[in-house]
Amino acid sequence: MDVLKHKCFLEELLFWTIKYEFPQKMVTFLLNMLPDQDYKIAFTKTFVQHYAFIMKTLKKSHESDTMSNRIVHISVQLFSNEELARQVTEECQLLDIMVTVLLYMMESCLIKSELQDEENSLHVVVNCGEALLKNNTYWPLVSDFINILSHQSVAKKFLEDHGLLVTWMNFVSFFQGMNLNKRELNEHVEFESQTYYAAFAAELEACAQPMWGLLSHCKVRETQEYTRNVVRYCLEALQDWFDAINFVDEPAPNQVTFHLPLHRYFAMFLSKAVKCQELDLDTILPDQEMLMKLMIHPLQIQASLSEIHSNMWVRNGLQIKGQAMTYVQSHFCNSMIDPDIYLLQVCASRLDPDYFISSVFERFKVVDLLTMASQHQNTVLDSEHERSMLEGALTFLVLLLSLRLHLGMTDDEILRAEMVAQLCMNDRTHSSLLDLIPENPNPKSGIIPGSLSFESVLSAVADFKAPVFEPGGSMQQGMYTPKAEVWDKEFDPVMVILRTVYRRDVQSAMDRYTAFLKQSSKFPGNPWPPYKKRTPLHPSYKGLVKLLHCKTLHIVLFTLLYKILMDHQNLSEHVLCMVLYLIELGLENSPEQESDEEESAGGQERCHDSWFPGSNLVSNMRHFINYVRVRVPETAPEVKREPPASTSSDSLTSSQSSRRKSLQRENSGTAQVFSLVAERRKKFQEIINRNSSEANQVVRPKTSMKWSAPGATPQLTTAILEVKESILSLLIKLHHKLSGKQNSYYPPWLDDVDVLIHPEIPRYSHGDGMTAVERILLKAAIQSRLNKRIIEEICRKVTPPVPPKKISSAEKKTLDKEERRQKARERQQKLLAEFASRQKSFMETAMDVESPDADIAMEIATSEQQVSEAIYDCVICGQSGPSTEDRPTGLVVLLQASSVLGQCRNSTEPKKLPTTEEEQIYPWDTCAALHDVRLTTLQRYFKDSSCLQAVSIGWEGGVYVQTCGHTLHIDCHKSYMESLRNDQVLQGFSVDKGEFTCPLCRQFANSVLPCYPGNNVERSLWQSHSNKCLRDLVQEVEDLQEQLGTFPVSISSETNLSKEMESVMKDIKSTTQKKYTDYSKSPGSPDNDFLFMYSVARTNLELELVHRGGNLCSGGASTAGKRSCLNQLFHVLAMHMRLYSIDSAYNPWRKLTQLMQDKNSELISEELPEVPVLYRDVSSLLLIQILTMPQPLHKEHFTCIIKVLFTLLYTQALAALSVKCSAEDRMAWKESGALKKNTSGAEKSWEVLLGHVVSELSKGKINEEGESEELTVVNPDSVECYLQQFCLPFLRITSLLQHHLFGGDLPSCQEDEEFTVLASCLGLLPSFQSSHQFTSASCLDWPVPAFDMISQWCSELASFADRHPDQVKALLIQEPKWDLPRLLQLPENYNTIFQYYHRKTCTVCTKVPKDPAVCLVCGTFVCLKGLCCKQQSYCECVLHSQNCGAGTGIFLLINASVIIIIRGHRFCLWGSVYLDAHGEEDRDLRRGKPLYICKERYKVLEQQWVSHTFDHINKRWGPHYNGL
Repeated sequence: MDVLKHKCFLEELLFWTIKYEFPQKMVTFLLNMLPDQDYKIAFTKTFVQHYAFIMKTLKKSHESDTMSNRIVHISVQLFSNEELARQVTEECQLLDIMVTVLLYMMESCLIKSELQDEENSLHVVVNCGEALLKNNTYWPLVSDFINILSHQSVAKKFLEDHGLLVTWMNFVSFFQGMNLNKRELNEHVEFESQTYYAAFAAELEACAQPMWGLLSHCKVRETQEYTRNVVRYCLEALQDWFDAINFVDEPAPNQVTFHLPLHRYFAMFLSKAVKCQELDLDTILPDQEMLMKLMIHPLQIQASLSEIHSNMWVRNGLQIKGQAMTYVQSHFCNSMIDPDIYLLQVCASRLDPDYFISSVFERFKVVDLLTMASQHQNTVLDSEHERSMLEGALTFLVLLLSLRLHLGMTDDEILRAEMVAQLCMNDRTHSSLLDLIPENPNPKSGIIPGSLSFESVLSAVADFKAPVFEPGGSMQQGMYTPKAEVWDKEFDPVMVILRTVYRRDVQSAMDRYTAFLKQSSKFPGNPWPPYKKRTPLHPSYKGLVKLLHCKTLHIVLFTLLYKILMDHQNLSEHVLCMVLYLIELGLENSPEQESDEEESAGGQERCHDSWFPGSNLVSNMRHFINYVRVRVPETAPEVKREPPASTSSDSLTSSQSSRRKSLQRENSGTAQVFSLVAERRKKFQEIINRNSSEANQVVRPKTSMKWSAPGATPQLTTAILEVKESILSLLIKLHHKLSGKQNSYYPPWLDDVDVLIHPEIPRYSHGDGMTAVERILLKAAIQSRLNKRIIEEICRKVTPPVPPKKISSAEKKTLDKEERRQKARERQQKLLAEFASRQKSFMETAMDVESPDADIAMEIATSEQQVSEAIYDCVICGQSGPSTEDRPTGLVVLLQASSVLGQCRNSTEPKKLPTTEEEQIYPWDTCAALHDVRLTTLQRYFKDSSCLQAVSIGWEGGVYVQTCGHTLHIDCHKSYMESLRNDQVLQGFSVDKGEFTCPLCRQFANSVLPCYPGNNVERSLWQSHSNKCLRDLVQEVEDLQEQLGTFPVSISSETNLSKEMESVMKDIKSTTQKKYTDYSKSPGSPDNDFLFMYSVARTNLELELVHRGGNLCSGGASTAGKRSCLNQLFHVLAMHMRLYSIDSAYNPWRKLTQLMQDKNSELISEELPEVPVLYRDVSSLLLIQILTMPQPLHKEHFTCIIKVLFTLLYTQALAALSVKCSAEDRMAWKESGALKKNTSGAEKSWEVLLGHVVSELSKGKINEEGESEELTVVNPDSVECYLQQFCLPFLRITSLLQHHLFGGDLPSCQEDEEFTVLASCLGLLPSFQSSHQFTSASCLDWPVPAFDMISQWCSELASFADRHPDQVKALLIQEPKWDLPRLLQLPENYNTIFQYYHRKTCTVCTKVPKDPAVCLVCGTFVCLKGLCCKQQSYCECVLHSQNCGAGTGIFLLINASVIIIIRGHRFCLWGSVYLDAHGEEDRDLRRGKPLYICKERYKVLEQQWVSHTFDHINKRWGPHYNGL
């Protein structure tokens, strides 16, 4: 680090640029001159010269993030050019400078390592708590280093330079053993440190990334020398490290570090040497002693992983679990766990197998468990952890012996295996797969996800599941799911275990595998993980197979099989599964050299202990073991037995017993006592001596074996067990045990010899433990004739002896299953009976409290075929009973303002979202706009109060009422609301606004609609048609309306019910904005309320019609059946409407049913006339009539009202028709009508009536104003069709109303029959005629002579026409045909929208908004969260949602491709309707993929909008505080 000497202006300039932490303008200035080649070279050299100074400034900087970005902005332009980088490397020692600068940088934050030998350790590591590491301050320098190493010529220099390699290994050793974890044994740590993030990031970026960079240049044979260099200096650094931490052969207990970069450098370069450079592995491996040291720490990590998952580190807090997960996580695994396991595989292939196996069990602390005795004492492990640690140890061995990632698999095979493992855990989206497959971290390495191989492998192993919308409302992305043959042949549980971050993913993979087998009926039960054949081992690693053929492993397997058979504690199915897996691995990879014959001959001599004669698993499987001497606690059951006279015994037990070794050596009759720990020590000593003394002379030292596990040693005594089993016999007995039957195993080859020749039988590939045992026995028989013979012999012997302990659990299961089922059935019956009786007594008490007549009500309810709704269940208190005046019951309802109806247009073609300046949407053809215009026109010419009864409002801002169908007592509801108010939990709704969720189904609601007492029971009494004539009924209706002043008792006296009705009416009013309820010229006039109330009924009927698809052809009950609340709503509205009396002089009913005498009085009066009857909206009149009648309404009166109104409607249709057609047609009709006028049935002939209308209207100035648009064809059929279409909307609304008031299903029909079917359903058609000669006029039933009535109505128009001739026609022609409401049509490609809108300026503030959005209902462009467009603290989106949708807004956020919904004061993210080619959303456009419309999703969005179900289906709502 020399002192800087400046010789030119450029150097001075750069110095100050660095000093001031790279001001952006200076950076731009310096970079702008780079195209000049001389400047570029000079600048690069100056930059390198100041490198150390840059590092110092960076360390001191407070804004290190910004500064880092600017440094890299410069350096990436200088160092990415290979020629330039090479030149600077040669001329300016760039590599030396970089490595030295990095080394200096890290030296500032070193601390003493506490690994192994805390006091005397000389090793220093980086402190992960320092800002330098925590904030990743080093990354610009490391990234420069990685960048220059990507150039072949520079990397070559680095790999040839021994001095540099030494320095670099020195740098890497700073990270070796950092972030040491010490297991907390007493109490939980007070403070959980989060330093592990820094540690993992540092190892990945500062050590692993440069390593991958270097490895990418060691691909060919010519580069062998480089590998030798790296390995050599790496081993030297490792040796120094072992010396520095005083490491001999035992790792310190309860410590683990996940960071061993030196080990990983060593491992990865070895792997590369064998895979790409054809190096002989043994020439670069160190001696045995070094290998023994090398394996200890990686093995310690594997054991610690198992401890962490066994909850032994729970007192260290969650962060230790976080480390265990990060270690195997996809971005880290191939720089962490993969090299570690590979290194252990290399060590295992070169070390003595017995030593290795016993080391593994000792590291996993389960040595004491591996005894034949039924009881043991584990001095280093609590018994609750024993089982999971044993599972961990065996699983680790299976991983070690099965994985071939670095031992012979090609890159494509690896990619395929990784992909299959990820897909088996869960279905994955394309982007998450890209993320989860560990990629080679160096970008220039060649195999990159997204490359061709990735796509081709993906299509080979997976099927694409298109994105669907689930009924729960959660939107699925497009997913990839494994093909059936992948589950069948390639599912590899070992790979899944290696790659799972969460243990639950292993279970998830197994569940999916089980489901696949059930579905494809390959296996019905609970399968075990399948055994998968492995890629052959690379010859360099053949030694790995020795692990499977060593006595130690065989003794462990034998012991575990025996323990499982005898039901010792702490063993699980998983243990058995792994034991069988290891046996099968051993059979698959058996050394071929030994033949059966010589084995059987030489067996006796070689068997110097009575465990096993040799090391080959195939022959050891059949070796019988008679007696075993075990050390057991004195309390154990084995102690009581007398040993037989001649004991050939042996024992597998804890280390104390090893003192007998010398004794038993002479006495070959008794067995040598076996102890794993002692065995390991002995081998270790052997290896050390072999290394130190002459080469092959084996010295067996008399080491004192005083070592024992820490902790008090229990009193042990020796007992002798009679075993008389071999591995084969244990397997056969296990088969009996698993099947729960005696003699369940029968050798398959006795029936079918082919089994031995073609062992690959599909029936063995999937199945449970029994299948696994059968498969293993078959393989054993195939490999050796002796085994085959012995298996047959064992099977011939009669029944297997029953284990001394209780019945095995499997047998017990089968015995108990039936018994348990029986018991469960009885229990269930008892419970149900108890429930029923409790319910009954509860009902009785509830009834007594409620009302004495309840029994009668119940009887009526049951006797009727029309199920009465008179009895309600309260979902809060659980009581049932009728709704009464004092204690009313109410329906849980959600009131919401809606403008959906107003969005109907009269064209069937949906409007498109504008994506160019030319396409603009004008709202004047919407239903709301046209109704608005009509009302305004009427108000100009007619009396206000009469106008407000001539139309309905609520097309915009109408109140829609929906219910989930659950009822509750209103007093219960009040206390429920009180409890919600006191509940401090964050709710997604506002209790102060009366919002709540239904206590039963949790559906969102905001009010309670009181149920009117008792009236529903009377429904059926009015079903019959009466025989009264129409005149009488008309009179009765009039009389009933006269009673308006006399209220029913309930209303005049203030009861709870009437109070509730008033309060719900207030709720309904306050649901929508004032502008949607005030239409009268005199504000606050009662006419407003009157109009609003019957319009609420209209809105709800119209919306139900829309939900049914715009017509009633499908028939059936109300769409929602029990969910309809129209009946209750009508009662509330009726009660309030009848508070307003209509002056009888103005009662429209009279105008419809009586001929008025005095026609001239109106003309004299000064005020505006009333609205002519022909201009009135018939559906509105219907609702006014119905709602102002006393309830309950009689069916005959209802029918009477319909008949009268139908005559008016029909006349309106004729009038509209007459205005629409040409003058000649009018004349023709006038004449033909006049001719037929006196025939019978003239009142029911449209021709006559039309002629009459034409002649009446021609009296005024109606048809003088130029010709109107004409009906093209005027033949009788088209006229009939026009009339029916004109009347249909009214008939539909009326039928719905009848259905809700009186019950009865709606008939279903074809579209062309809809008119006739509805007419007869409503009682307009006296006798149903066949449809071919049917005319709509036959439905007419005139209360007074038709021609007089028509003349009276037309005369009103004539007198109006005299004053305002221009308006007559416009008001006559109503547009009854509306298409269903639709959202705007969106373009196929998202880019079309994005390009147009993301640069579009806001109309209010003329700036380009930061978050542009567009309304999908009307296409308005708005600023999301834009402060510029705020009005009275409301941001633009919220404001627009109120104006356009009365509080509901659907916006597409242009820069995020997502849709947000605003509903009142809440909002939610709905999701996206644009997906990429793989069916995935791209929220915030982060991945930048082309997006295409997903029509299904858009349909669902539209469906939710039309059906007003946003609140119910979308779950994640939050308040927007008007800030959107």
